[in-house]
Amino acid sequence: MSYIAKDMSIASWFFHNTQSSWIWLIVRLYVGYAWITAGWEKVISDMWVGSGAGTVIVKFSTVSLTKTAGLHPDVPNWYAWFLNTLVIPYPEFWSYLVAYGELLVGIALILGVFTSVAAFFGVFMNANYLFAGTVSTNPELLLLGIFLILAWRIVGHIGLDRYIQPRLAKLWL
Repeated sequence: MSYIAKDMSIASWFFHNTQSSWIWLIVRLYVGYAWITAGWEKVISDMWVGSGAGTVIVKFSTVSLTKTAGLHPDVPNWYAWFLNTLVIPYPEFWSYLVAYGELLVGIALILGVFTSVAAFFGVFMNANYLFAGTVSTNPELLLLGIFLILAWRIVGHIGLDRYIQPRLAKLWL
């Protein structure tokens, strides 16, 4: 067997074989736990969801806008426009969206329900945090989320997707 054929069989095993689903379960639980804890902290905070909703979003966005200067800014100008035009004027909306979005992504990943969709939205949020100039665990979660999306066929095999996906497939046929 050539090196390329052997390499393809490893990739095929990881992304197509249900025997690798236990590895994806570990990745899913890790990423899901990270999202649930981040989301839960926000949902129980008055600064995110409650009387002070939007306060943190405005502060976060304002700090991000200070990172737009220099030859290679941490925050691109187009993202600064997005923050100025769409986020800062509506902080309560974004505050609730972020808090409950993080929580729902985490729950879906842990339960293995609509796993690839949840991973996509997790990657989307991580990309936004990175564009806003925040590193933290975002690169790690973004990379793991991309792998979860690539393994869409089996990533929810040990989870509710195992039962939901065949039923959904019947609806489309």
